[in-house]
Amino acid sequence: MPGLGWLDVSQLDFNLLLLLEPLHAAHLAQRKPDAAMGTALHAHPAVEWYLAHIHPPVQTYLDACKTIAPANPSPGEVRHAEVDVLNAMHDWLIYVFDPEKYDQLEFLSWDDNSLLEMADFRDKVVLDIGSGTGRLAFTVAPFARAVYAVEPVANLRRFLREKRARLGINNLFPSDGVLAQIPFEDDFADILMAGHVFGEDFEAEYTEMTRVVHDGGMILLHPGTNAIHDDEAHHFLVAKGFAFDTFEEPSDGLKRKYWITLHKPHNKKEHTS
Repeated sequence: MPGLGWLDVSQLDFNLLLLLEPLHAAHLAQRKPDAAMGTALHAHPAVEWYLAHIHPPVQTYLDACKTIAPANPSPGEVRHAEVDVLNAMHDWLIYVFDPEKYDQLEFLSWDDNSLLEMADFRDKVVLDIGSGTGRLAFTVAPFARAVYAVEPVANLRRFLREKRARLGINNLFPSDGVLAQIPFEDDFADILMAGHVFGEDFEAEYTEMTRVVHDGGMILLHPGTNAIHDDEAHHFLVAKGFAFDTFEEPSDGLKRKYWITLHKPHNKKEHTS
């Protein structure tokens, strides 16, 4: 199975899966059973125990994987299966293992102005959801009053704190959370921004985004979809009133970015755009 090329997974130990977190196991639980995973789990029972411990519902998936795994694989076949599994988790592994390398990937070197021209960030309270290594957060921090970098992966939050200290930035605050469960009160932010994270549950994510941004505030998705064709996410966002444009993501081509200024009803019984 081809990987993203961010890491040479052939050199990684399968026990690296012991660094995964409950959200990763929850995603695994939704996947189709895979014989390669089953083969690798037979050789690494501690990994199975760990994944089932951090997210018990994943046990059904793990059992199904083991059921379809071939009997008595050779050491070479086991390693081939491990590499297949590691490749399938390429993005997760770079987050938990080497976020410094992720932060240097070419596709993150887009022009800062592509984001900065979307809103006036001066003296604003900004939420960056799914902050990753902080490509959006660190771009706007010099202008904003405060930037809350919401990121569910603990090792990425560690990276954000270390990068903040290295750059001498004192208004950026890493926090745990995800787009469908944002850990801030209603009407908290002037601007909410996110990149590459919208689309797992359209309504839940949209409801949370509009909940935490006050009337007259903005939501920015940079990028909001991974492609420039009119997919389901695009149709949903346009129907909600988002405007959109394209920008160049180096090595990965054109992406769409979306923005909207919220106009909330005074009774706050529902959010409209």
